[in-house]
Order: sequence, then C-alpha cells, then structure tokens
Amino acid sequence: MISQEGTLPAVRREVLLNPGPATTSDSVKYAQVCPDICPREKEFGDVMEWICNELSLMAGRPGRVETVLFGGSGTAADEVMISSCVPADGKLLIIDNGAYGERFAKIAAVYKLNFEVYKSSGFAPLDCNAVKAKLANGGFTHFAVVYHETTTGLMNPAPELCRFCHERGITTIVDAVSAFAAFPIDMDSDCFDFMASTSNKNIQGMAGACFVFCRKEALEKTQGHPMRSYYLNLWDQYIHFKKTGQTRFTPPVQTLYALRQAIIETKLEGIENRYARYASCWSILVKAVKKLGLRMLVPEEVQSKLITAIIEPSSPQYSFEALHDLARAGGFTIYPGKLSDADTFRIANIGDIRPEEMTAFTKLLEKYMLSIGVGIIQ
Repeated sequence: MISQEGTLPAVRREVLLNPGPATTSDSVKYAQVCPDICPREKEFGDVMEWICNELSLMAGRPGRVETVLFGGSGTAADEVMISSCVPADGKLLIIDNGAYGERFAKIAAVYKLNFEVYKSSGFAPLDCNAVKAKLANGGFTHFAVVYHETTTGLMNPAPELCRFCHERGITTIVDAVSAFAAFPIDMDSDCFDFMASTSNKNIQGMAGACFVFCRKEALEKTQGHPMRSYYLNLWDQYIHFKKTGQTRFTPPVQTLYALRQAIIETKLEGIENRYARYASCWSILVKAVKKLGLRMLVPEEVQSKLITAIIEPSSPQYSFEALHDLARAGGFTIYPGKLSDADTFRIANIGDIRPEEMTAFTKLLEKYMLSIGVGIIQ
C-alpha cells in the first residue's frame, strides 16, 4: 500500500548471509509490482532485449558478447552450457573441487558426454600446472571450470586456465554464477567462450532467471551441435529471440522486471565499488572469526571475499541449529557447509548488505560462541 506521502512502505529487512538468493533492495522488490502483461507483447520483448544488451556489456566489449536468457536457477544455465556446447565428437575436461564442479560432472554424465574429471581439494588452491598438463595431453576439445566455488568461497584461476585453453584451440565453459557482477570480466581477454550466471546473486535481483553469456564466434559454432535438451537448448533459444524478440517459452515476467531494476542499481554502484563493499563486510567477519579463535577452511590468499567457510568449533555444546536460530531471531540467515569431508558453516557477504549489518551479525556470532565457551577473551 502506498502511504499518504506517495512513498512505498519499507519491506521488513532480512539480511541473507546464505550464498544466494541474496538480499535485495526494496526498489528491486517493488519492481515486481507492475501491471499484468502478456510476455508476447513487444513492450515486454523490449524489456528482455534491454536486459540482454546491458548484461552483455558487463561481460565484454560492445558487440562481442551475446546474452541468452532462460527461466531457471544457475544450475539451469550450467546445464544449458554442458548440454548445448559440446559436439558429438567432443571431449570435455571438468574441474571438480567443490559441489558445483561436481554438479558439472553429474550433468555431463546425464547427457552421456565423453568427459573426464580432474578432482582437486575443495579448499586448497588448484594446481594449475597439473591441470595444464592434463589439458595438453588429453585430446580435449572443451574445458569446464567453476570460477568461484560457492561451496567454500575458493577462487579458481579460470582466466589463466582458459587462456591456456585458447592457445590450444580448446573451447571454455565457465560457471560464474557467484562471480559475475562482483569481479570485472571481459570474456575476450579472459578467454571465456561460454559463461553462466543468475539473477539472484551479485547482480542482486530476484531468483528465477538465469543467463548464458557467449562469445559470438563460439556461439555460432554450436548451431550444428546435437539438440540434447529441448527446453535448455542454447542455439534454439538464441536464434528464436533474435528472430522474434521473444523467448521460446514463458519467461519469469516479474523476475525480469526486478532484474531490470537490479541492473540499473549495479550500474549506479559500479562493479568495483560493489566488490569493495563486499570486501569490507568480509574484513569485518574475518576480524571477528580470528578474535573468537575460529578457523577458516580456505586460506585467505585464495578466498573470494564473497563467501567464507568457517570450521565448526569442537565444543560439544556447539549446534548449528542453535546458532542459526539466534541469528534468524536477529534478522540474519546463515547456511551450513556443503563439503561432506569438512564440518563448516558458511557466511556470505553478497547482496544488498552493509558493513554495519555485518558488524551487527558478528556481535551475535560472538554472543553465541562465548555462551558455549568458545573464544572466551582472557
């Protein structure tokens, strides 16, 4: 309801410290409140075209990148790439050092692709030389890597490895679901042929839309690839939109209106300034973690400063559920770890959150840890 002053009321503030969906601004939330429209109207097609053009400019130079929209999560965009971008006679190498690299491999297995997996630690830096040796000697035509492993906050050297691939004519596939709009990316200089992301992480929109960024030359080559998925086919979605200004199937209308507003806000803040804000929140968190004597799973030098996996304390009184409930009562949502061989909880500092909010959360974290005898200050 609009107030007498003509302003929209504030939405109850919930700070999501889970790794997505991320906290959104009220203006992004309210962008969804709009007149009903048939998405086949040209008016809405113009909205989608604007979104695609603006996203493309965030991923490369003008005219170099095409953005293809789909309804779905980041995993849907990953599945689009794996199912659409590898030809029948291709051979794919997948880096698995977290839940999302493992997911790449599961998708490839479902589609019965010819692929191999390079398995690495979920928290130690990737051995680039070993990966390069594997690429150089394995007869691979395609390479898939997660830029930022949302599992732990580990950064992978995707640009270095993708440049190595391009020197050898290997097509590159990058999950940038939780990297895009936090780190500057140029798909030409980074040598990313295909790159996936979503509306609900660093772009700070609502969940429900995902997108695949494509270098134009690489996209053109997929035209003759086997159509392994009907809904998630990259070339069909791209060419249909080019011809008609519409997606093949019903798009998530309200989510896309919110995404339009989120893109505007991203442009106003700037990607570098956004990352600086994220990094400031991370620094506040890390200071509190160290003060309490807690340990982080990933070495600081290879952390993204977007998501932090914290090793659970050994105290028998510790309960993630109790910590979660205390945080939730204070307006914060936290998330458990995802690695099966490490007991952690994760704190993300992406989305529309502020340093003062991270400071407030760390006070709750300290309150809980001190209550179970962890980090008692002498």
